[in-house]
Amino acid sequence: MELRSRVTAAMKQAMKDRDSARLSTIRLINAAIKDRDIAARGNGNEDGVDETAILEILGKMVKQRRESARTYEEGGRLDLAEAELAEIPVIEDFLPRKLSDAEVETAISEALAEVGASSLRDMGKVMGVLKSKYTGQMDFGSVGGQVKTKLAQG
Repeated sequence: MELRSRVTAAMKQAMKDRDSARLSTIRLINAAIKDRDIAARGNGNEDGVDETAILEILGKMVKQRRESARTYEEGGRLDLAEAELAEIPVIEDFLPRKLSDAEVETAISEALAEVGASSLRDMGKVMGVLKSKYTGQMDFGSVGGQVKTKLAQG
């Protein structure tokens, strides 16, 4: 099922279940997607954003929640931190399964071979291939370091 349809169906189900916490998080997801749709239409893309862009939005939302929770914890606002952390599993329900460490290693090796990477100058190409194939399935912050290490060795 298309990701937009899944979000809409989940929102309807949360309304039926009277699950206000889940509903508010799903509404935030919907609003973020609609914001990007409006921006895309302004740039001439009448269909709005595609699945990959939606996955990027969701990944960014999870990252924002983690950072906010950390900030709230440091500020002694555990109630707000817990609220942020409670939204993460709802958002992650719409993301594809995260790859295991072994699967990430394999994906990196395949991407290196695909672009024929031989030096650190090829890092952008490798990351581009990984992002196009595995958006939402791996943490590109840590993967970037792994790719850099492999390119430095090779």
